[in-house]
Amino acid sequence: MPSPASPLVLGDPAPAFALPAVTDGTTVTLGDLDADVLVVVFLCRHCPYVVHVQDALAAIATEYQRTGRVAFVGIAANDADAYPDDAPDSLAEQQREVGFPFPYLFDATQDVAKAYGTACTPDPFVFDADRRLAYRGRIDATRPGGDAPTGADLRAALDALLAGERPDADQWPPMGCSIKWRPGNAPA
Repeated sequence: MPSPASPLVLGDPAPAFALPAVTDGTTVTLGDLDADVLVVVFLCRHCPYVVHVQDALAAIATEYQRTGRVAFVGIAANDADAYPDDAPDSLAEQQREVGFPFPYLFDATQDVAKAYGTACTPDPFVFDADRRLAYRGRIDATRPGGDAPTGADLRAALDALLAGERPDADQWPPMGCSIKWRPGNAPA
């Protein structure tokens, strides 16, 4: 399992993981996600920012995965004892209700969240064919209670990679609720 690391920067390799799916407990690894582009997005159920973008994220994943060149995976890492809405059974319900067309995994130890240096939900990491970080930023500029989400920033990164180009290196940071670390487990 990955060890704690500082946040990933553009060009860093994707940290490996092997985590259980919230729906059936099947283990999914980084190597199982075979595509030219990989989106790893940290999610949860209770965060208003996730709730705001989850339908748009499901639609984007459906659209881009149809190309056969993009894979998505969701990872939840919040302390499920303190936030029961973020426990695997509740996340499985969220996946069914929203229709996430990708594996939704649970990081009970929070080691994967630390290895990626994730700070919030939603927090998308987009990797190229060599599994090097090409984009880490917001899904779009919208906020809960405002305009409907478009996924514009995430779409721009995916479109650039699919066209054989690099996403713009000037990237807005992700926006959302902080990761809910288990007591004594927050990164330094």
